[in-house]
Formats: sequence, C-alpha cells, structure tokens
Amino acid sequence: MKKELREEIKQDEFASGLEKAVEWTTAHKDEVRIGAGVALVLLAAAGAVGYFQGQRAREADRAFRDALTTFEAPVASEVAPDAQRPPGQVFATAEERYKTAAAAFEGVERRFGSSKTALRAKYYEALSRIELGQYPEAEKALRELQSNGTGLEPELARAALASLYRRSGQTDKAVEAYRGLATNPSANLPRDFALLSAAQTLEDAKRWAEARAAYRQVYEEFPASVYASEARARAEYLANL
Repeated sequence: MKKELREEIKQDEFASGLEKAVEWTTAHKDEVRIGAGVALVLLAAAGAVGYFQGQRAREADRAFRDALTTFEAPVASEVAPDAQRPPGQVFATAEERYKTAAAAFEGVERRFGSSKTALRAKYYEALSRIELGQYPEAEKALRELQSNGTGLEPELARAALASLYRRSGQTDKAVEAYRGLATNPSANLPRDFALLSAAQTLEDAKRWAEARAAYRQVYEEFPASVYASEARARAEYLANL
C-alpha cells in the first residue's frame, strides 16, 4: 500500500512539474522562440565550421600527396632503356625534380601553415633543398622544425640536420649532431646507426684515429647490432693507416 502511495505521489509531482513547465513556456513563448532560433543558428555554425575544417584538412592532405608524388617521381636516367615508361611524370634531371618538389611543398606550407600537414611539407621541402645543395635554406627550415617542440617532425629534423652537416662538409657539427642522437633515447634514429654515421663522417674527413675510436664504440656498445661487423671491419682497416 505504501509503495502504491509513493508511486502516486511521484506521478502527481511529475504532472505538476510538467504543468508548470507548460505554463512557463506559454507565458514566455517569445523568449523560447528566440532561444530555439539562437540554438539552431549555433548548431548550424558549428556544423559549418566542422565541415570547413574537414574540407581544409582533405585539401591539405591532397596537396601534400601531390607534392610527395613529385618528390618520389623517377628521373629519365633511372629508367632502363628497354623498360616500360612508369606512370606519371618522369623528370629529365634530379635537379628539375627537386626544384619542382620544393616549390610544391612550399606551397602546401604557405596555404596550410597552421596544420600538421604543413609541418610535414616543411620537412620535405628541406630535404628537397638539401638535394639541390641549398644548405642555408634547408638548415633554416630544419632548425625551425626542431624548435617546434613535440611530434615526429622535430626528431626527423634533427636527423636531417646531421645529414646536412655531413654532406656540406661541416664535420664537427655533423659528429656532434649524430652523437646527440645516439645519446637521446627518444630519438627516432637508431642509436647504433647514429654512432656508425658519426664514425663514417670522421672517416670521410680523413680523421682516422677519431673514426677508428668511433667505430670501436659501435661494436663495443652494441655487440648485437647489425652494424657491429661493419664497424669492426672499418676499425681494423683504419688501424693500418
């Protein structure tokens, strides 16, 4: 009996509340109509913003993929005379390919500068400029990426900077960069490979004693590395110079 009474009281309270809500809505119908209109406008605006952002992201991704296709396109000299011509564009020279790719990546960065895709484009633009021998421009871009803070791009930029210094003959900077990568546990470049690269850079510069010590460090610190046997062989070879 008590349960039935409680249920009846709840039903009465609900009906009373509903009645009051109807009365309030009727008395304030203009405010309700305006509020509903504002809510619809806000919902429409949120939908429009979401659509615009999605559309822009798709455009950025498409532009980046087009630029990357250019970056990876073959050069005529790379295609065997008796081979079937590959689909898509084939460049006359590597220089032409990388010039076109650098311009395309720069365009992506300029159009979508605040997006993650733009950061990837900046990285590949720097790689293109390294291939073109435009080292100051590439270094500037890579340093900007390196200071970006988080994500994969800063780590990739650190590795690319080390390669840039090596290719441009800045031996000390290259070795320092490679060793920095080797001591950084969060670096995307394997530590043993970073040390091997430092040793190879020193060998390229004909700094035999330093190179031999660097090779020795590779196989002593990473005896199970796939690079250990190569490092040992180079160290033994340099010991005879």
